[in-house]
Amino acid sequence: MKFLPYIQHYLRLIKFTHTIFAMPFALIGFSLGIQDQLGSTNPSLLGWGWTLFWVILCMVFARSAAMGFNRYLDRNIDALNPRTASREIPAGVIGAGQALRFVILNALLFMTSAWMINRLCFYLSPVALAVILGYSYTKRFTALCHLVLGVGLSLSVIGAYLAVTGRFELLPMIFSVAFFTWVAGFDILYALQDESFDREQRLRSIPAWLGTRRSLRVSSALHFFTIAALFFAGIWADFGYLYWIGALLFSGLLIYQHALVSAIDLSRINLAFMTANGLASVAFSIFVILEIFIHP
Repeated sequence: MKFLPYIQHYLRLIKFTHTIFAMPFALIGFSLGIQDQLGSTNPSLLGWGWTLFWVILCMVFARSAAMGFNRYLDRNIDALNPRTASREIPAGVIGAGQALRFVILNALLFMTSAWMINRLCFYLSPVALAVILGYSYTKRFTALCHLVLGVGLSLSVIGAYLAVTGRFELLPMIFSVAFFTWVAGFDILYALQDESFDREQRLRSIPAWLGTRRSLRVSSALHFFTIAALFFAGIWADFGYLYWIGALLFSGLLIYQHALVSAIDLSRINLAFMTANGLASVAFSIFVILEIFIHP
């Protein structure tokens, strides 16, 4: 039990609770892969169970490496920002060297887990790492850093599908586009908290570049494309009513998220970021997976 506080420190370092955003979409990709395989191979519940196990480990290790590296790279910036000064590295709870070793370990475990799935996933794992680790540098030279984050997380949908099928298909890519625009849009909202600080420190972000009002419009536009992609996916795949219930719930929660935040009142950003997005991701994935397996 003496190791429990250390585990808690690292879980806080990587914001483990934020896994709720990416994991449900990865499970959608995995479920789409199983659906495609049902018609071409003999079902293997044990084999799919092991694949799911390694996919979940890939998600955990990749996200841990990415978040740990972000906290390591931003440690000096975080120390200057009142909102982030209490994070584990600037607060001295976890040393910078410890965090870097944690990143390296998780990156290696991610690649090992990818190898256990199939060779294609293993060969693509360095590309995924380059995107999710490279994101942490982008705020230093481009305001489009939110889009890079969206790309990095959206790879989970395609990766989970590849884990099952070993090939690329259009439908998981459409879901990946929806995930990409959704993440980029809500990350812009979250970055509104640091608009003034980013300008002072000459850090790049859409809020620091465009200001609050125009950033809200960009976020809304991205989420419009999210909803459009989900509706296109539903029509393309000829999904039934369960999918459309999930899509409408997701869309409604996106609209609610934007109703919570305005240019004159940013006090409910955390409610919009965590609660609305978390509910949207979980609810949508449940209905999509039910549609795939119960109402094909």
